Amino acid sequence: MSGRARLTLCSAAATLMASCALLPLVDPATWLVQAAFMLAVQSGAGAAARRVPLARPLTVAAQALVTLLMLTLVFAPGQALAGVIPGPEAFRHFGDLLRSGADDVGRYAIPAPLSDGIRLMVIGAVLVIGLVVDTLAVTFCNAAPAGLPLLALYSVAAGLSDGAADWLWFLVAAAGYLFLLLAEGRERLSQWGRVFGGSGRGPGGQPGPVAPVRTGRRIGMAALGVALVVPLLPLPAIQGGLLGATGAGVGAGNGGGGTISAVNPLVSLRDSLNVDEDQTVLTLRTNTNDLSDMYLRIVSLDDFDGTTWRPAKRHIVAVPDDFPAPTGLGPDVKRTEITTRIAAVDGYAQDWLPMPYPPSGVQIKGNWRYEPVGMTLVGDHGQNTSGKTYQVKSLEVQPTAQQLAAAPQAPDSVRRDYTKVPDSLPTVVAKQALEITKGSDNDYEKAVRLQDYFATTGGFEYDTQVEVGNGPNAIARFLRDKQGFCVHFSFAMAAMARTLGIPARVAVGFAPGSPQADGSVAVGLKDAHAWPELYFEGVGWTRFEPTPTRGTTPTYTVPDSPGQTLPELPQASRSADAAPSTAPSASSGCSVREKKLDDCAGVLPVDQSGQGGGGTPWYRIAAWTLLGCAVLALPMLPMLWRLRRRSARLASAQHSAAASGAPPGRRAKAGADGAVANGSGPGVLLDEPGESAAAAAAHVLAVWRELTDTAWDFGIEPDDALTPRRAAARIVRSADLDETAGRSVHRVAGAVEQVLYAPEPRAEAGLADEVRTVRAALQEKAGWRTRVRAVVAPRSAVRALWDLADRWTALRNSSTARLTALVRRPSGQQGG
Repeated sequence: MSGRARLTLCSAAATLMASCALLPLVDPATWLVQAAFMLAVQSGAGAAARRVPLARPLTVAAQALVTLLMLTLVFAPGQALAGVIPGPEAFRHFGDLLRSGADDVGRYAIPAPLSDGIRLMVIGAVLVIGLVVDTLAVTFCNAAPAGLPLLALYSVAAGLSDGAADWLWFLVAAAGYLFLLLAEGRERLSQWGRVFGGSGRGPGGQPGPVAPVRTGRRIGMAALGVALVVPLLPLPAIQGGLLGATGAGVGAGNGGGGTISAVNPLVSLRDSLNVDEDQTVLTLRTNTNDLSDMYLRIVSLDDFDGTTWRPAKRHIVAVPDDFPAPTGLGPDVKRTEITTRIAAVDGYAQDWLPMPYPPSGVQIKGNWRYEPVGMTLVGDHGQNTSGKTYQVKSLEVQPTAQQLAAAPQAPDSVRRDYTKVPDSLPTVVAKQALEITKGSDNDYEKAVRLQDYFATTGGFEYDTQVEVGNGPNAIARFLRDKQGFCVHFSFAMAAMARTLGIPARVAVGFAPGSPQADGSVAVGLKDAHAWPELYFEGVGWTRFEPTPTRGTTPTYTVPDSPGQTLPELPQASRSADAAPSTAPSASSGCSVREKKLDDCAGVLPVDQSGQGGGGTPWYRIAAWTLLGCAVLALPMLPMLWRLRRRSARLASAQHSAAASGAPPGRRAKAGADGAVANGSGPGVLLDEPGESAAAAAAHVLAVWRELTDTAWDFGIEPDDALTPRRAAARIVRSADLDETAGRSVHRVAGAVEQVLYAPEPRAEAGLADEVRTVRAALQEKAGWRTRVRAVVAPRSAVRALWDLADRWTALRNSSTARLTALVRRPSGQQGG
């Protein structure tokens, strides 16, 4: 296999190995096989184009075209000419798939299902990264920068994944990059011999690794270090409790605002219901006349794995001024906007904000974020509800039984997400759901019959001492034993609804609390509750109440037909301290006029305590700003380092030439700019002849290094095996320099030979100008791409890594020598 073919193969393999970091994000992993095949075709197209050979831009264009044709054939054959040639319809279809994929990414927890949109995003990203890596490493013969797109691919995957095996994917991606570097080094060696740095350097003068291998190690270690550090940066997350004030059991992380992921919150709910003495945790005032539907919803559980329900992983954003309309709510459904002011007691540290559903606006101080799918607010950076007072505007949706019965089928996206049941769910659940709803004409009638079965006709008993249960048979045991509390009832009804094709989820929060004499409502821990929500197109997510003796029966579950009756369903539950308080309240100043204006909610003032104003903290803005500046500045580092090194070398040459004719009495004096004569800076003149000769030689050699590095930047790689005269001739010949520039190159080479071999070395004047002449000639001969690269990404900037490695080696050797000297016993001492 030729060196170029080997490099092509390693380029594709490195991309594929880095893309393995995406495996935990999507299930199933069959996309990787498809991506590998398409990546192989893309690399083969590049190899064929280079063998023709085509110009480099045409090679990249050919690979991009082949990639586009493959994507069209796989994802949009019906919208393309002959199934493979894309047109406007195909590109519109690509846009629809990408939008669908973006929606799925925001909707699903990790691992997300392999929908067409997500598959296009994942495979397309792998192919784009593969094209960039192949272009850099093979087409332009520079493998080192190819680590950046590979690092980007791994870092994105590691930032999204929260698995314990991320280190394994890191090692796989790192190995792929190192193989690519070594393959490039081997290919270069087969053409040039010792390319970058001559013979290897090893301890005791022994030959070390050849320069490309050494360079690959250095660049690889630097890239691996960056890849290790990036995933460890503090990323936003949420943690804390769902119902209890202890903050246990709902999130992971320290609160930053990127995504939320939750664990099972139901043990906390059960503990709240079983407290010995009820404790008021929330006090609210509202301007609605009907408190029976004043449920305070905290979070929805929409991820059902057959064992339990839990919140899916969701993206969270800044809190909007006005919330969007709830999903599925049509214009014909009656609704009223109500205002509720809620005060949380000190010590009730809830990360999620209890609110009536659906909210249309929230006023609260502090660091809060908005989760759009569930329309919930979640605390950011440790923010919680302890001692907070806030105002919520919400919609009191009042559908009729006829509207629910006439609701059309839910959209496919809703049905796909919320009717999914795992294979492990016992068949008795679906079988019993069919028996209960036998004879129903629509989803609404099925939902009402399920609610009636659990609440009144099925013989179930409410008991908070029953364990939540785990395992796939938990719901089946509950249906058999017919004992449980709100968790069991809501879980069973939601699971049954899904088996019937009705989109369903479970909501967790508080049932209506206890009215007080002053017009407020006290909500205690024993009001903690869970209830099912079923989706009806045109109405949206609709509450049902299957739990006996708990909550309130929704009015829309009672048909309006005069001759139709249903069994009596449970009425509003009351806490242990449900008796209205006769003691006057400090906040009972609601006048008759305020009641007429429905403004009693204003009795509870919105919290004005300083909580940072609800915006992003300044330190986070500063940190992300600095990180952004660092990311933008990183590609400029080679250019800045190269400019600084050129300036130092040429300035050193000018001062060295000036020193050669200076009178002895002026040596070892401070320069005009105040520099001290210590032999380390421009303008330094030394008294000792040996030191002066050494300084002159060093300055001339610095100019020669600048000349060879300038040629390297324009594509003429240095060869330290050649003498200065032969190296000069090679530069003139390779660059096809004119006579003037050629003389300049040979003059610098002659100066190098003079300081290396003459009995009395001396620095010549004007060498810096000769280098500038050569650089101008190289720029004139080169194309515009080469000129841009020579400035923005100079090849000789790799010497910065070599310098760092040399300094690290010297520091390590020095430290080792000092340590050895400390522990080694002096030869004149005797042992004790």
